[in-house]
Amino acid sequence: MNLENIDRKRYEFIEADNYKYQYMGRIDFQNPKAPTMIYAGSNIRVKFSGTSLKIVIKNYHNHYENAIGYIIDKDIEGKVVIQEHNKVIVINIAEGLENKIHDLILYKRSDSAHYFDFYGLVLDKDCYIESYGEKKERRIECFGDSVSAGEVAEAIDYVGKVDPEGHEGVYSNSWYSYSMMTARNLDAEINNNAQGGIAVMDGSGYFVPSKGYLGLESTYDKLKYNPELGECNEWDFSKYTPHVVIMALGQNDSHPNNYIDEDKEKREVWKSKYAEIIKDLRSKYENALFIVITTILCHSKGWDDALDEMVQSLNDEKIVRFKFKRNGTGTPGHIRIPEAEEMADELTSFIKSFGEDIWKA
Repeated sequence: MNLENIDRKRYEFIEADNYKYQYMGRIDFQNPKAPTMIYAGSNIRVKFSGTSLKIVIKNYHNHYENAIGYIIDKDIEGKVVIQEHNKVIVINIAEGLENKIHDLILYKRSDSAHYFDFYGLVLDKDCYIESYGEKKERRIECFGDSVSAGEVAEAIDYVGKVDPEGHEGVYSNSWYSYSMMTARNLDAEINNNAQGGIAVMDGSGYFVPSKGYLGLESTYDKLKYNPELGECNEWDFSKYTPHVVIMALGQNDSHPNNYIDEDKEKREVWKSKYAEIIKDLRSKYENALFIVITTILCHSKGWDDALDEMVQSLNDEKIVRFKFKRNGTGTPGHIRIPEAEEMADELTSFIKSFGEDIWKA
């Protein structure tokens, strides 16, 4: 269905620039009537009245299944798969709801497998939206790869196993990544800047747009960051200042060459480049606690050893290392929901150990 075909005698269209919408994530508001959802876990929160819900979007397809996740009244969860691209469409989310005020969270399930523009909600005639509530006072930011993005998280039958062949993104769900779970555990907002396959340095990893292997060094300061989906643009760091920054890179840097224990010179270059990124972020977030991690996804211990060295060299009491109980040994595949819960519980406890003062800066 197209927007122009909506019967305005039966439905209300609430545009995206209505002040009652609450947005979370690095979102491009260049067009406030159609903000672009970019990063995994970016979401829109609002309350709405009535018995039905439709959304109006324009999707930009890159690869894999493209889908939008939704949570209604905290207990109705699902996804809608986007079937049409590069045009404004109306997608049905729910019908037959109880006629009352409903809570809604719409979220981006995956990384730059796609972007989408959000134009607004379509509700029953004479229905309306209300503010979701006050924005959370605690703020987290995460720079990570597919694990932080929740890729293949829903493949529950593959806990502790390699990924199912040909999954095509159908099991990806950022809401159930350890990073998003940790934020919810701490009642915090999160900008989850995670991209599947990304490494620290250009020329490594599995994130390979048309301009070659792109690493965090080319994306950490970007809003739109994937050249496959158009021109990239700069992120305005003044728009979001986190209290806690999770740096979760290193697992993809061994591709195509696992050089960390064999090439001392390149090891130093890698550490230096990662340290430069963290120092630049530190200059923007003067009081934030930085937590440098890898995950329970199997990887060479040398990368963790190098991270130990890097953090020690930074000599900053608020740039710290954390290792999970099964760090680097937990699973040969992506992190499934139960494994993400395990990681989130451990990371949550670690963050809590710093006390309440970290949220006051």
